[in-house]
Amino acid sequence: MNVEYHRWWSPNLNQDMELKVYGHWGKAVVVFPSSNGRFYQYEDFGMVEACQPFINEGKIKLFTVDSIDEQSWFNEGAHPADRARRHNDYDRYIVEEVKPFIQAHGNASDACLATGCSLGAYHSANFFFRHPDMFDAVIALSGLYSLAFSVGEYMDDNVYFNSPLAYLPNLQDEWYLERYRKSRIIICSGQGAWENGVEEARAVKDILEAKGVPCWLDLWGYDVNHDWPWWRKQMPYLLGHLGL
Repeated sequence: MNVEYHRWWSPNLNQDMELKVYGHWGKAVVVFPSSNGRFYQYEDFGMVEACQPFINEGKIKLFTVDSIDEQSWFNEGAHPADRARRHNDYDRYIVEEVKPFIQAHGNASDACLATGCSLGAYHSANFFFRHPDMFDAVIALSGLYSLAFSVGEYMDDNVYFNSPLAYLPNLQDEWYLERYRKSRIIICSGQGAWENGVEEARAVKDILEAKGVPCWLDLWGYDVNHDWPWWRKQMPYLLGHLGL
């Protein structure tokens, strides 16, 4: 398997940022780490190995990005408004820096698939919904889809437009909705220990389907916990249903 490490100074974040690439060809998959996770987390927890058959067959190419969660949503020392502003810096990093890097790297498709586990699922869904010109598919595993976990009841424009359960109900712009309808949206969760996002996942599905946007909500059993061993099973299973 081709594995590459890349690092550059991000003008949007004013710091060095790192990522890894796995594979030589295929649909670009942007992998967001879980809470406060790093770009190497997906490999460390066996997720790259779980996806390896798809990588080796040239169906996907993984781009595992770094996070700045400790500076944004998990920065308990910062006001919620500052957390949201810092996340928007990260948004610009992904769109203005990572996207061109992926496009220059050569892939089977210009549009990317977003994925992640836990907080990475939130990121993957939020980036997909905000940027359907960059992403045409999402596989979100065990996520939350509002920002109450970080900011409580606080709300401003930056929080609103990064909280899918806030902005999706009011979204009427057909530019977005038509792209969603042409995309593959998969939200998956177990229903066992530590799985706290099932109701939010159901809410996302209901909101989308009321707007004519197909969404596959795949709920696994009550023995399926919020943990890496299950995500290692779910990810290849769901990739297999994308028809890559």
